[in-house]
Amino acid sequence: MRFIKRGAFLAAGFLALAGAGSVPAGQAKKQLPTFSVGVETVFVKVAVTDPLNRYVTGLEKEHFRIYEDKVEQTIVHFTQETAPVSVGILFDVSASMKENNNIGNAKNAILRFLETGNPDDEYFLIEFNQATTLVQNFTSAGSTIQSAVAFGQPRGRTAIYDAVYMGLEKSKEGRNEKKALILVTDGEDNSSRYSAAEVREFARETDVQIYAIGQEGKLGYGRSEIQNIVAMTGGRAFFPNNFSELDYYIDLIHAELRNQYVLGYIPTNKAHDGKWRRIRVKLEPPEGLPKLIVRAKEGYYAPKN
Repeated sequence: MRFIKRGAFLAAGFLALAGAGSVPAGQAKKQLPTFSVGVETVFVKVAVTDPLNRYVTGLEKEHFRIYEDKVEQTIVHFTQETAPVSVGILFDVSASMKENNNIGNAKNAILRFLETGNPDDEYFLIEFNQATTLVQNFTSAGSTIQSAVAFGQPRGRTAIYDAVYMGLEKSKEGRNEKKALILVTDGEDNSSRYSAAEVREFARETDVQIYAIGQEGKLGYGRSEIQNIVAMTGGRAFFPNNFSELDYYIDLIHAELRNQYVLGYIPTNKAHDGKWRRIRVKLEPPEGLPKLIVRAKEGYYAPKN
């Protein structure tokens, strides 16, 4: 069983701040990103950013503390290596995407993300309006996804929650340990069969980080629902004023996926009770740094006999 974040150098020259589009190595200890510490090791992906939204690399294991249900745990696994990812792209092709060439800007941003991938990455594509369609199954050929994206035509209503639910289900088939969904939408859900609560609960049961880009002013109440789902997984939600800014945000997502720490611990609570265990990651960085922001998943369900 497994449960499985253009730099300048600061703080005596060993902390690197990584911006979108680059992956500085810093001077962290090199470790292979293996996941065989133990059959009940909990793995937590952690992203660290500074107030300018730059990703902080170069931290060491001793800078992190991790708690499960307020009880501090011993970190037995620590890596800061670029690992291949299994990514699902959830692409809104509802009628509202016709406005202001949102569909064209979204296509270009998705293509940009695919062009910067690694050879061992894999992707799938789900397009959604009032229906959700798996347009392309998992493939390591980014060009295949690019071709599929190019044919998306906007029409119909918007089923965001159905698309996220399908994406979480499909992500289970990914071969890489690190899994993520990228949701690109300009509107509010108005035709899903699944509720936000059902999607949120399903997200709790998976180890998939969700990233969302939605247009400011068009999501209404759905904005807070998306934020709640995304935050639970350790991902991020962005709400630009218009989709002409999408490239900037897609680069941020790419940078975060390439600049994460992975912490592993063996829970002190050995009960196999199937209960929700809350996780909190605390950072104790070197002196002289600005206030840093830490993001990680909120918890996991314990195994159940």
